[in-house]
Amino acid sequence: MSSQVKERPILFSGAMVRALLDGSKTQTRRALKVRCQEIGERADGSRWPWSEHPDTAADHWHACPYGQPGDRLWVRETFQGPLFDGDRESEYRADPEVFNSPEFCQYAADGGAAPEFMTMDDEWVCRWRPSIHMPRWASRILLEVVSVRVERLQDISEVDAIAEGMAHVRSQAWDREHFPAWRCLFEEAVTAGTKPPIGPSPAQAYEKLWDSINGAGSWDANPWVWVVEFKRVAS
Repeated sequence: MSSQVKERPILFSGAMVRALLDGSKTQTRRALKVRCQEIGERADGSRWPWSEHPDTAADHWHACPYGQPGDRLWVRETFQGPLFDGDRESEYRADPEVFNSPEFCQYAADGGAAPEFMTMDDEWVCRWRPSIHMPRWASRILLEVVSVRVERLQDISEVDAIAEGMAHVRSQAWDREHFPAWRCLFEEAVTAGTKPPIGPSPAQAYEKLWDSINGAGSWDANPWVWVVEFKRVAS
């Protein structure tokens, strides 16, 4: 692989963006989508997807699509922008790029309502823009890849689940929304005036999160995943 630092976009949900902002999320897992023959063992003992080269029959190690240590990931999230006061319209028309900055954006993860603004066609609208359409200039979160590895999804440890942003899963609101059985026990305890039961572990919470993002049964499929560890850096 090249030692040159590269930047790549990466999508995160609103909840995960908030975990990135408060510093509780330092890992992400993404299912392998490369067409490899198997997961082999490299010289350093790490497991990695490989295929046999069709011409030379030499092992071909697949590159991680999220980069290598030192590379950067800029976060795409649901947003709207650029937004500015109407009296700056002439300034915008003269040089739109002046407003190409997170300073002139709003983000759904921050919890506010969708912004109302006037389009260039003089139409008032109230809406968010999907994360997939976020340009680089609107991104407010930049991550540096610290390490990359490959493992089975269900091999996640409690420590890694916390690093996935599951540090606060025992909050009543999160548990009562995602764990109906636990919610019933919680409400019964409150009604009876007894101590509520402890919520699910971080790893159990991550299991539910994975299924909610990737579809029912995706956790049970136990796919191979890229495990990307990162740290936030100045954007």
